[in-house]
Amino acid sequence: MENPLYQLIRDAFENDASDVFLMEGEPPRIRRSGVVVPLNPEPISRASLQELWHGCDVNPTLRKEADVSWHVPGGGRLRVNLYHSLGRLAAVMRPIKEDIPSLEGLSLPSQQLEAWMRKPFGLVLVTGPTGSGKSTTVAACLEWINQQLPRHIVTLEDPIEFLFTNKQSLFSQREIRQDSESFAEGLRSALRQSPDVLFLGEIRDAETALTALHAAETGHLVISTLHSSGVVDTLDRFIHLIGSEKSGGALYLLASQLIGIISQQLLPRNGGGMFPVLEFMQNEAGTRRWIMEKRLPELQDYLLKSKEPTNCSLLEYLVASVKQGFIEAEVARGVSARPQDFDRVMRGIH
Repeated sequence: MENPLYQLIRDAFENDASDVFLMEGEPPRIRRSGVVVPLNPEPISRASLQELWHGCDVNPTLRKEADVSWHVPGGGRLRVNLYHSLGRLAAVMRPIKEDIPSLEGLSLPSQQLEAWMRKPFGLVLVTGPTGSGKSTTVAACLEWINQQLPRHIVTLEDPIEFLFTNKQSLFSQREIRQDSESFAEGLRSALRQSPDVLFLGEIRDAETALTALHAAETGHLVISTLHSSGVVDTLDRFIHLIGSEKSGGALYLLASQLIGIISQQLLPRNGGGMFPVLEFMQNEAGTRRWIMEKRLPELQDYLLKSKEPTNCSLLEYLVASVKQGFIEAEVARGVSARPQDFDRVMRGIH
């Protein structure tokens, strides 16, 4: 007999759920349009969740948590995080998509990102909190390359979230633990596979950060993500990640090899759904010097005052999004670093 959770999971994703939440002793819940809601009042049994864990090739008595990709029987491929909560089994899952949206369809600065994707080498960072759409943005960028340029694209992911069909480009998609032991080891190996473009699912440690910088320096376009909340926060996090004892040479590499940073978060869109609000910066002559000298406050001030189309502060993007009717003013004000600055700019005071 089929596990009743499998039909529940298939139905949820067929009806536009973005995530499914399962916990022993609790009713199943889904996230739709950014809101978590219960599916039905019946609690989930431990036996059903044990069967799901084993279906994902994870033994809950031997492992406390795991990130895996899994084909739900009769359905599609899912990204699944398995974990324990106060001794109870739990799982959160979302679909691995084959239909990859376009940059324009995601309301992203397509000309800017296309220009970055055309670069023969360098580092592009896509950042934001968990659930902000970083993976979708990266997938749209890689699919643009796939449709436009003859490249060998090697991806290192944990787990794989989008499946690509080869077009102009050739993809080698590799999953951590299944195809490679770690991001750092997979990246070193990928450099021997004649790549043009390298996508790292996430930069998590100093070794991976430094290897990514050296890969960019030696003629590869490297794209990766970081959990950070803005352009300057991303730079601060990266600098701390590489460590002070190595920061001299690494700072030079970061300043010289960084192409740009785009940071994003998703907010409720007027009329339903979610809308991306962004902050982005293209790294050029002046910003390279500030990065190398760790003068981040000056870089933040530059971003707020810049009139170049290649740069945009979160404050400017929030105000424009409100004035164009995409999001409500109170929603935008709530995510502003300084709400009083948002109020002033909304009144036309700069």
